Amino acid sequence: MSRRVALVTDANTHLGPDLARVLAERAHDLVLGDPSDGLADELRERGASVETVTEVSDLADPGVMPRLREAAIRRFGRLDAACVRTGRIIGGPLSSASLDDLRALNRHNVEAVFHALQTLIPSMVAQGSGQIVIVTSATGAKPAPQAALYSATRAAANMLVKNAALEVAAKGVTINAIGTNFLDYPGFIAANGAEDPEVRARIERRVPVGRLGRTEEVAHFCAALLDGTNSFQTGQFFSLSGGWSD
Repeated sequence: MSRRVALVTDANTHLGPDLARVLAERAHDLVLGDPSDGLADELRERGASVETVTEVSDLADPGVMPRLREAAIRRFGRLDAACVRTGRIIGGPLSSASLDDLRALNRHNVEAVFHALQTLIPSMVAQGSGQIVIVTSATGAKPAPQAALYSATRAAANMLVKNAALEVAAKGVTINAIGTNFLDYPGFIAANGAEDPEVRARIERRVPVGRLGRTEEVAHFCAALLDGTNSFQTGQFFSLSGGWSD
């Protein structure tokens, strides 16, 4: 059986490097956006063919997703799966938010998802198959007054995913969203001051499972929605937050 082709738009942090490793082990060739140092060579050693694309971090730029898709088509002739991690965080309550904050968050948290879906769906529909996972945030499923606009724009993105999924559900394409919170990766640690053990302990007490999540855990969950073994699950949002989002 020929290898599948998967795109990981953010291959340098969060779940991206671990997801690329899992998909390589599951017989996927890969297109990587801005991969971390050494990752492409590591995946090649694992048997994957790898295409890298740089300077693609701003998915709200309408030209970025077409570059990534075209890299896949040019190198491999098809694209079977895509994990698209979007977003920007601006914290604070609604009462102190500005219109500029809302516009910035809408651009990165909603428009980026819009561009990704409009870019990826047509070619997958044309080939009669494809799987897309959009990475949003667990705050899109539960009010977060300390990050009101962020939570609201993430919820909008989740609804965009659900609507897109239903549009193409009968055409062989599945689309789902996942969202994390309390994930142990540098971005979360730095943003919350969790380098301090006491601060980290306070944060972990907020998580029902009593610890931060591991990126490899999220990667394995996400891979199950992308590796071709499950084409029945679509139009869903999955919160990976240790029970925080009920």
